[in-house]
Amino acid sequence: MSRLAAASLCAFSLLPLGATAETADREKPTQIEANRMSADDVRRLNIFEGNVVLTRGTISVHAERIVVRQDAEGFQFATATGTPVRLRQRQDPKPPAAEGVWMDGEALRIEIDDRNGKIEMFERARVRRGGDEVAGSYIFVDQRSDFFSVKSDGSPNQPPGEGRVRAVLQPKPQPAEAAKK
Repeated sequence: MSRLAAASLCAFSLLPLGATAETADREKPTQIEANRMSADDVRRLNIFEGNVVLTRGTISVHAERIVVRQDAEGFQFATATGTPVRLRQRQDPKPPAAEGVWMDGEALRIEIDDRNGKIEMFERARVRRGGDEVAGSYIFVDQRSDFFSVKSDGSPNQPPGEGRVRAVLQPKPQPAEAAKK
């Protein structure tokens, strides 16, 4: 196994989606299973193909193909493609909750930038967290600030998650109500 492939498996630090992603995941080893893998040490590139499953702590990513590139400073950039790519991760709890909620996302392509803490989801993008759901043709997530935006391509005759931005936002209990429970 090449040094870059080993580094990708041991130091894959790019997937905690959202600033509230479970922080313990960063300290867990990454495991990647695929039907095929190729590595290019000169370009610092690994390609995993065929029923790819990446797990790290509470994070799981399922894709047909994941390409991981590492820069000279060790930051990783990944592009996952599939029909769709699916990812799941438990978030850190927000008081007064004792446990974090699960965040699920999917798109036909997901790009993850470890250096800048950014995730971009392209085509039929959808994110579900704590009963809330957003969908559009493009979702941008800034992991450091927990900011996200959703855009559509504007076409009304597109499949679900395309055309117009869609959101379902559940009512949240008021602080006094949460304290009673």
